[in-house]
Parts: sequence; structure tokens; C-alpha cells
Amino acid sequence: MTQQSRNVAESRLERGKRALAEIDGQAGHNVIAALADIAPDFATYVLEFPFGDIYSRGGLGLREREIATIAALSAMGNAAPQLKVHIEAGLNVGLSQDEIVEILMQMAVYAGFPAALNGLFAAKDVFEQRKSALQGVA
Repeated sequence: MTQQSRNVAESRLERGKRALAEIDGQAGHNVIAALADIAPDFATYVLEFPFGDIYSRGGLGLREREIATIAALSAMGNAAPQLKVHIEAGLNVGLSQDEIVEILMQMAVYAGFPAALNGLFAAKDVFEQRKSALQGVA
């Protein structure tokens, strides 16, 4: 999704919903749905700003944006649920499992071994869930 491909008639919310579906798929929709009964306005903010504005910009592709997001969330060390959603998103936009593992291992240098370990265990969970889901379909 590039800035040039953005439809000027499309609202931030519409653009955000489209980007969320493309990037995060069902995991993203689950996050938005979980906010519906406690903070529906916050769900709208999530759709409009990160997805409608930032992810929809030119300059970086979705793959590169997910590399940065996975690295940042793993370095934070306290965002495992969000990290899992973005590991799934990374797979959705073309990152391989090996690339995600390398991103997380790189974090040991800058964020420390605990952050890298936590990230690797989050990735392991996502990879196993994805494998189980694929086996259930086959």
C-alpha cells in the first residue's frame, strides 16, 4: 500500500480497516473486537492512526514496517500480546520464520537477552499455532 495508491475519497477509518485486514488479518480484527465493549473509541483510534495513517504511507513497504514493529515490540519487553499479533502480521506480509527469528536474536544485542528470549518464545507460540491451524485445514 503506497501513498500514491491511497484513495483520497477513502476516510482514515476505511483506509485503516483495509490495512488492518491486509496486515493482521483475523488477529487484528480480534483486537478491535475485544475493545468494542470497553473502549470503542480507542478501537477507532487504532484503526485511524497506526493503520489508516502510518501503515498506509509510502516510503516503506509493509514487510519493512513489520520488521521495525517486531523489533520495537520485542525490545520493549512488556508487549507480548502485541508482539504475537505482529509476528503473525510479519508472516502475512512475507517474512519467513527464519527472518523473524533473526530479528528477535538481533534484539539480544540492543535490548538484552531477556527481551530476545521473550520474543523468541512469543514467536515459537505463533509458529506452533499457525502450524496447528494449517494442519487443521489440510
